[in-house]
Amino acid sequence: MLENAFYVITFESTHLAISTEKLLLASVAVEMVPTPREISASCGLSLKIKLEHLEQVIQTLTDHPKTGMKLYYMLRENGQKTATEKEWRA
Repeated sequence: MLENAFYVITFESTHLAISTEKLLLASVAVEMVPTPREISASCGLSLKIKLEHLEQVIQTLTDHPKTGMKLYYMLRENGQKTATEKEWRA
C-alpha cells in the first residue's frame, strides 16, 4: 500500500546519498528511492523516511553537515502529490 505522507531527503550527489544511507541504516529504517518528480533538483536518488522515523533521522544526523541535502515532506491527497521543503532542525 502506498503511504500518503512521508519525508524524503534529496542529495546533490550519488556519493552523498549512499554514504548517508549507510549512516542512517545503522540506527533507523530508510529506503533509497528515485527522487519524486515533484522535486526537480537532485542527483536522482533520495531517502524515503516514514513519519515516525523522522526524529531518529534528525538525531542521527545532528553532528553531520547538511550541505548538499534537502528535506521534503511529501503528501498524497486526491491523486495529487505535493512536496514541501522543510528546514533542518538541530
